[in-house]
Amino acid sequence: MAKQVIHTDAAPKAIGTYSQAVRCGNTVYLAGQIGLDPATMEMVAGIEPQIRRALENLKAVAAAAGGSLDDIVKLTVYLTDLGHFARVNEIMAAFFAAPYPARAAVGVAGLPRGALVEMDAIMVLE
Repeated sequence: MAKQVIHTDAAPKAIGTYSQAVRCGNTVYLAGQIGLDPATMEMVAGIEPQIRRALENLKAVAAAAGGSLDDIVKLTVYLTDLGHFARVNEIMAAFFAAPYPARAAVGVAGLPRGALVEMDAIMVLE
């Protein structure tokens, strides 16, 4: 099965040796997104803006792959402070509708560019 690399200028360009997403068959693996503004490649300030921006970035990559956040079946959230998890839940409610994707939340010591949150996802297209 051939791999198809997904790229969009509506999300931050990769800051390392990875693709924004890779499609293999009907499955799309979306790379981790942090709160980088794709226009400036600067980190937005604060946990809530970073959560929103990470989700907007995932949404843009999902769209570039021919899907939407509704097609995400697995979401992983990485937080430098698990005390922010309630905010993740609140903000996710504005981006996702039931049935929600499976999800994991992982506390980490640090993230790229000093981010407070990072999210990656797996999406299945019909």
